[in-house]
Amino acid sequence: MKDTMDTYSSYDVSDDERELAGLVRGFADDVIAPIAYEADRTHTLPLDVVAQMGELGLFGLPFPEEYGGQGGTYFALCLAIEAIGRVDQSLAITLEAGVSLGAMPVFRFGNESQKQELLPDLLAARALAGFGLTEPEAGSDAGATRTNAHLDGGEWVINGAKQFITNSGTAITRFVTVTAVTGEQDGRKQISTIVVPNGTPGFTVEPAYDKVGWRASDTHPLTFTDARVPEGNLLGERGRGFANFLHILDEGRIAIAALSTGAAEGCVQAATEYAHSRTVFGEQLATRQAIQFMIARMHARVHTARLAWHHAARLRDAGKPFKTEAAVAKLTASDAAMDNARDATQIFGGNGFMNEYPVARHYRDSKILEIGEGTTEVQLLVIARALGLA
Repeated sequence: MKDTMDTYSSYDVSDDERELAGLVRGFADDVIAPIAYEADRTHTLPLDVVAQMGELGLFGLPFPEEYGGQGGTYFALCLAIEAIGRVDQSLAITLEAGVSLGAMPVFRFGNESQKQELLPDLLAARALAGFGLTEPEAGSDAGATRTNAHLDGGEWVINGAKQFITNSGTAITRFVTVTAVTGEQDGRKQISTIVVPNGTPGFTVEPAYDKVGWRASDTHPLTFTDARVPEGNLLGERGRGFANFLHILDEGRIAIAALSTGAAEGCVQAATEYAHSRTVFGEQLATRQAIQFMIARMHARVHTARLAWHHAARLRDAGKPFKTEAAVAKLTASDAAMDNARDATQIFGGNGFMNEYPVARHYRDSKILEIGEGTTEVQLLVIARALGLA
C-alpha cells in the first residue's frame, strides 16, 4: 500500500514534521505493533515501551525545553499520536492522556514551583499522571461534580469518587489532578483542581476496569475518603478548575481526532493488504469492485479526518480560536475510525472477528473515540452553538 505520508505535502507539513512522523511511524511498526496483541490480550500496559517513547521525547513534544520538553508544537504531538494510533490505540491514548490530561494542566495552570517539581519526570515518561474529572453522576455534565474539598489546618480534605481515569494506577503514576467542589460562587458550585499524589492516605486506586477496548491502557475508578493534601496542591486559581478543564478538553479533542485518524488509516492499510493476499473464487479479493469501492471510501474518510485535525491544530498553535474546529475534527475523525473499523472487519470476514488481527482490535477500540473527551452528541452541541442554533 502506498504510505499516506507520501501525500503529506498537500497538508502543509514541514520537513521537520515529516521527519518526526516518519520516525514515530517506524517506531510504531518495529516496536509497538509486534507486542500489541499480547498487551491487549493480557490487559497490560507495556511500561518498557512507554519508557522508549519517553526517550524519543514524545511526551515532551509541546513543552518548553526549560522543563525538559522538546520545544515543539501541539501539531507535532498530534502527528506522533496519529502514527501510534495506526497500530495500537492503547499506547496512543497513553501518550495523549499523559500529555493532555497529565502534564498540560500543570503547565497551563500550575505555579512555577509546581512546574519545576512535576513536569520534568512527566515529560520524560519517568512518571505518568491522570486527571480525575468524570464521576458516576457527572460525565458529559461535568458541572454536576460531587467530589468536594475543604480546608482544614492548611490542608485540603477531599471526599468523593471518580471513574474512567486513564494512567491513574500504573507503577509510575505520580499523581492525579482532581476536580472538586471547594465552595459556592455567585450561587453556583465553585470547582477547583487539586493535585493528589498517589499513596496519599484516604486516596484509593480501585481495581482496573475490564474494558471492551483500549485493554492495554491503564484505567481505574478512584475513591477519596478524607484524603488530605497540602493547601499548596491547589492547581491554578481557586474556583477556576472547571473553566480551565474545558480549555484542556478542547485541546484534547484535537489529539483524539489525530488518534482516530491513525486508527482509520490503520484499517485502510490492513484491509488493502488483506485484499491483495486473500484469494476468493480464484481471484484476489482486491479485484472485486465492491471491495475496491469500500476501501476507497475508507481512504476518503482518512483524508477528510486528517484535514480536519490539521486545521484545528494549526489554529491552536497560532493562538487563534479553535473550539469549534476541534469539535468538527473529533466528530469527523471518530466517525471515520468507527466506520473504517466496521468496513475493514467486514472485508476480513471471519478473520476480522479474531483479536489477533489489528482490525478486530480497532473495531473494539474505536467505539470509545465517539465517547471519550466529549461524546459525539457534545461535539454536535458545540457546533450547533457556534452556528447560533442552541
